[in-house]
Amino acid sequence: MSRRVAGEPLEHLLGWAAFGGLRVAVTPGVFVPRRRTELLVRLAVSIADRGNHHGGPVLDDFRGQLSGAVVVDLCCGSGAIGAAVAAACPGVEVYAADIDPVAVACARRNLPPDRVFEGDLYDALPVDLAGRVDVLAVNAPYVPTDAIATMPPEARDHEPRSALDGGVDGTALHRRVADGAERWLAPGGQLLIETGRAQSGLTASACLAAGLSVEVVTDDDLDATAVVARRP
Repeated sequence: MSRRVAGEPLEHLLGWAAFGGLRVAVTPGVFVPRRRTELLVRLAVSIADRGNHHGGPVLDDFRGQLSGAVVVDLCCGSGAIGAAVAAACPGVEVYAADIDPVAVACARRNLPPDRVFEGDLYDALPVDLAGRVDVLAVNAPYVPTDAIATMPPEARDHEPRSALDGGVDGTALHRRVADGAERWLAPGGQLLIETGRAQSGLTASACLAAGLSVEVVTDDDLDATAVVARRP
């Protein structure tokens, strides 16, 4: 009780978070997956479904057939996105990476350990994934540096700053992700970046500058915004 009164997230105390119909293991010091990030899972399933000719978008639930598709959960934290996609679609190849060793250790509890890598963005990924990724799902930090002080203490004091701080305008990591995406995406592959509504224009511009076609997707029920960027 004292830890909760001190502001520690309930998910850290329980050891898990509800996400995408799963109980995702979450350890102290790891970013707690938010419900709004389920939009990335739904989009990942929808995009890979269309690419594999299994019909139209699947945006109401997590059912799908992604057999053979390669999905990367970049800036993975606990690996919640990858775990939810893998649970929905057992045939998918899911890989994940994060710069934080504590997050990597946690993600290895939620995903096959040999497919979770530690390092700075794409530097963490096996080189043989280059040009093979069908869906690159990214929940990189997008809180402007000066806004972190206004966040609830559960986040500000108990989640790693590297999972929150998006730089001066909130899109410093988004620009780096966009710049490197083309090398890793398969032809027609798509980059999904969670962003804030205030940052969505900047995130979209970064993807356009990287030569990707762009769409901004919002979900009012989840209070979620994502940029979907496609490699030609």
